[in-house]
Amino acid sequence: MKRLSLFITLLAILALACSLPGKPTAESQPAETATRPAVTNEAGSSSSEFDSSKLGTVEKDIVYCVMDGVELKMDVYYPSSSDGLFPVTMYVHGGGWSKGDKSEGAGAMEINSLQHAGFLVAAVNYRLAPEYKFPAMIEDVKCAVRSLRAHAEEYNLDPNRIGAYGGSAGGHLVSLLGTTDESAGFDVGEYLDQSSRVQAVVDMFGPADLTVQFEGGYEKARRVFGDFDAAPASPVTYVSADDPPFLILHGEQDMLVPIEQSEIFLAALQQAGVPAELVRVIHAGHGFKPDDGKTIAPSRREIAQRVADFFTEHLK
Repeated sequence: MKRLSLFITLLAILALACSLPGKPTAESQPAETATRPAVTNEAGSSSSEFDSSKLGTVEKDIVYCVMDGVELKMDVYYPSSSDGLFPVTMYVHGGGWSKGDKSEGAGAMEINSLQHAGFLVAAVNYRLAPEYKFPAMIEDVKCAVRSLRAHAEEYNLDPNRIGAYGGSAGGHLVSLLGTTDESAGFDVGEYLDQSSRVQAVVDMFGPADLTVQFEGGYEKARRVFGDFDAAPASPVTYVSADDPPFLILHGEQDMLVPIEQSEIFLAALQQAGVPAELVRVIHAGHGFKPDDGKTIAPSRREIAQRVADFFTEHLK
């Protein structure tokens, strides 16, 4: 796979405010990498290794993988209660692929509601530009999913029920996570005996087609930094019928990543037969920030509930 050595140009331009071979078709997809149904183990019982006193708590800065000598860390938020193995939601922060932290960003507001809905939430950091070039970020996020599966007993999680969500650059990464398999070349590093596929994705205002010009997008980056190949970094490139269900949320007044990006992605997913919905947030700019002080709809609380309901439907 051609490495996107010049993709960092987009990273510098698209410092988002909040914070290659083609993929096989469903018919040619290996069975072990296809999206698996949300099922628990036969008994539905908790792992014998799990300490129930962790319920409702958080463990911070757990090293989930080491890439190029860099310890990649995650925070694990345990659900408030348990009736068996935990379904998982993995949070990927935004920040233009060049800044941000696992405790920040638009999706951080959803962590508490997901805990109360019975999910284990893993909030992950990843290597950042300009020190690390794409595809380091998606390689790290995929390693995080494989690591969670490899440590399923330790975290009392169900490896067949893992979802991912993120905002802005994080939305882009979870969308790549949902649409790519190992044929894209992003599965490198540790735990390669595990799958990096997920069973549900929530994309909050993430770029989906980087070949399309938008504010701070391809044309501006090319003028400043020269040509680069954006298609292999675009989630829309990899859409196929076996992708997991998607919930997409985007502010109608987003001037940084326009809602047309999500409309393009929605159309591709639906054309492939993937269950997908786009929620248009009225009066909202990038990061769901109100436009000129207007009240956004749905509200942030309603958005958090919408996310929890979506994951409940598809993972519980």
